[in-house]
Amino acid sequence: MKLLSVAIPCYNSEGYMAKCIESLLVGGEEVEILIVDDGSTKDRTAEIADKYAAKYPSIIKAIHKENGGHGSAVNAGIDHATGLYFKVVDSDDWVKKDAYLKALDKLREYSGETQPLDMLVCNFVYDKVGEKKKKVMQYRKILPLDQVFSWEDCHHFAKAHYILMHSVIYRTQLLKDCGLRLPEHTFYVDNIYVFEPLPSVKRMYYLDVNLYRYYIGREDQSVHESVMIKRIDQQIRVNKIMFDYLTEHKQEFQCHKRLYQYAKNYLEIITAVSSIMLICANTEEHLKKKEELWSYFKDRDLEIYRFLRKGALGHMIHLPGKGGRAFCVGFYHVCQKIFKFN
Repeated sequence: MKLLSVAIPCYNSEGYMAKCIESLLVGGEEVEILIVDDGSTKDRTAEIADKYAAKYPSIIKAIHKENGGHGSAVNAGIDHATGLYFKVVDSDDWVKKDAYLKALDKLREYSGETQPLDMLVCNFVYDKVGEKKKKVMQYRKILPLDQVFSWEDCHHFAKAHYILMHSVIYRTQLLKDCGLRLPEHTFYVDNIYVFEPLPSVKRMYYLDVNLYRYYIGREDQSVHESVMIKRIDQQIRVNKIMFDYLTEHKQEFQCHKRLYQYAKNYLEIITAVSSIMLICANTEEHLKKKEELWSYFKDRDLEIYRFLRKGALGHMIHLPGKGGRAFCVGFYHVCQKIFKFN
C-alpha cells in the first residue's frame, strides 16, 4: 500500500499542470499521483497525463473521464486511491519540497499504529499574482503543536482561521467510510470536502510547515469576484448543502463543543461569502436570492439561523439600504486586501 495518494483534478490544464506534478514527484515511490483528466478537450492535458504515467508507471496513474467538474474529479480520485492517506492538489497549485517531505515523514511515523491519524493539518500560502509578500495561513494559536490531539484539545477558532482543502490530508478510508460524494458540475465543492468528514475525525496532528502553495489571481479562476458572481447559484447550492449537512448531523457535531463551534463559524463564513457576492452583484434578482437564502435557513433550523443572523457578519450583511450594502462591500474589499483570499 502507498503511504499517500494525491489527486490532481485537471481540466484544460496544460499550461501549469507539469509544475504541480513535478513538485509531487519528490515524494518518490511512497506516493501515488492520480492525474484526473476531467474531460479536457481544448488542449494537451490528456496527452501530458499519459506521458507522465508512462514515464513513472509505479507512481503516476492517468484517469480519463467525462467532464463532471471539480467535485467529480475528486470523487474519481478517492475511488482510485490505494494510499493510506489522501490529498487533493489542484493543477495550478504545487507543494513546497521541504515541507512535503516533512509531511510524508509524519504520516509514515503514525501509519503503523493501530489507530493512525485521521487528519494531518499543515499551513498553506496564498500565492497571489503580483503580490511580493505572500499571506501564510497557519494554525499555531488554535491547534496543539507536536502531539496527536482531538477536538477537545483545540483552542477557540477565530473567524478567519478555518481549515481549507489546501490545509488537510485525510485518511483515505475515513473519506470512504463517511460516504463523501461531492456534487458534479458545481464549483466551490472544496468547502464540502473539508466540512462533511469532520465528525468522523478523532485523531489529528498539526505540522507547522508551509506545505501548499495556493495560486490565485487569474481572472478566469473560480474564486475571482466576477466569476463568483456569474456562478453564484453554485455557491448558493454549496452553502445550502453545508447547512443541511450540519442540521442533519447536528448531534454528531455537538458531541464535541469545539467541533460544533468551528462548524458554525465555517458556515457563517460561507454564508457571508454567498451574501456579499449577491450584494456586490447589486441587482433586484440577486438581492431577492439573498433573502431567499436566509429564508431557507430560517425555515430549516431556527437555532443555527439565529447564530448566523446575530453574529457580526450577519448584522453587517443585513445593514439596510444602499448605504448599508455599500459599507458591506467596502468591508469585504478591505478584508480581501488584508487576507489575500481572491
